[in-house]
Parts: sequence; structure tokens; C-alpha cells
Amino acid sequence: MLTMRPATLDDVPILREWDSRPHIIAIMGDDDLSDWESELACTTQWQEPPWKWDFIAEVDGTPIGMVQIIDPHRETDHYWGDVAENLRAIDIWIGEVEYLGQGHGSVMMATALEFCYSDPDVTGVLIDPLASNARARKFYEQMGFEFVEYRTFGTDYCAVYQHTR
Repeated sequence: MLTMRPATLDDVPILREWDSRPHIIAIMGDDDLSDWESELACTTQWQEPPWKWDFIAEVDGTPIGMVQIIDPHRETDHYWGDVAENLRAIDIWIGEVEYLGQGHGSVMMATALEFCYSDPDVTGVLIDPLASNARARKFYEQMGFEFVEYRTFGTDYCAVYQHTR
């Protein structure tokens, strides 16, 4: 059974390991998420920012993937640029290859969407797979996301999708 729990600093070694795997490198593009100590330190302290949530997906206690949710209007790096209020943005991946293609990504995404929409003010959720990642794009479309536009983030050419309540 798949469960999701808040990520902690204890998860840094597995996150680093996942970052080095070819299937993760292929889907993440040039995004640099390798400073997991900093990423997780700010979300595991009492002063956690009210715009970021990190989760580890586990199957029977084994970590298999990561979900990161942000409020793109409030996050401090302004990765998404000027976006409306009351949105969320999701990054999601399965780090353990043997768990791919078994429906875990669908459960992770459904759980993430449920978390996002648990705030009654949230009107939609953004996601930005690489434009070349046809498999991810098909998955998001099956999950109810609609294509919005192509956009370059840093050096990554992405397809922006939005899910609406």
C-alpha cells in the first residue's frame, strides 16, 4: 500500500541517490534540486514556509518517490514568474525504477491533488514536464491536466499544464 509522509533531513541520502539515476536525470532536465539539505531544512523546522510541502511516497515502508508542492505565487525563487494567487505547483517522481508502471504515480498524484484542494481557496494546480517527455505528458493528461503553453524555465523547454478544481 502506498502512503505519503512529510520528507525529513533523514531522506537526504535517498534523494541524492535518486538524483543520480538516469531515468530521473532524463525527466528533470537542468533543474538543480541537489541541495536537499537546504531544501528540506526549511520545511522541517517550526518556521516552515507556508508555501512549500515535501513528501516521500512509500510502499510498505520503502521510499519510492517524492512529491514537492509549492504555492507558485508565494515561493521566494519566483520560478513560475508572475502567476495568479490560489494556485499550487507540483513536482513528482518515482526514484525506484522497479516501482514504475505499477500505478504508484497515479496514487501519488491523486494524493497530491487532494492535498492541494484541501485548501478551499486553491483553484488550480500547475505542472511543467519537459516538452519532450511524452510519457509524462500523457500521464498528466490522463490525470485531468490540460495543456496551457510551452515555456522555457532556465534552459528547460517545458509544456505547462493546469488542473482545475
